[in-house]
Amino acid sequence: MYITQIKNGKVEIRKISGSLVRTIGNGDAVSADLNSDQSLVVITTIKGKVEIRKINGSLVRTIGNGNAIDAKWYNNEIAISTDRGKTELRKESGSLIRTF
Repeated sequence: MYITQIKNGKVEIRKISGSLVRTIGNGDAVSADLNSDQSLVVITTIKGKVEIRKINGSLVRTIGNGNAIDAKWYNNEIAISTDRGKTELRKESGSLIRTF
């Protein structure tokens, strides 16, 4: 079981005991969230982009419109809060399901 922590813009993947597993990202992260099987991390950057990365740190894809302030996993979908007060629900592939 892992948890995420943001330190100096980098995402730290840590064991529940607190020991560091690895550091991922480009140094511009403001939030991060692990999916339910802990194989993927969704990272929101300071530039409003949302990155999906494998647990080893490799980039899978960038999604969204560049106006994200936070992103969280909900099952296999990602809820992205935007700077316009909306929430975009997106598939793991990045395609938009709905906005509310």
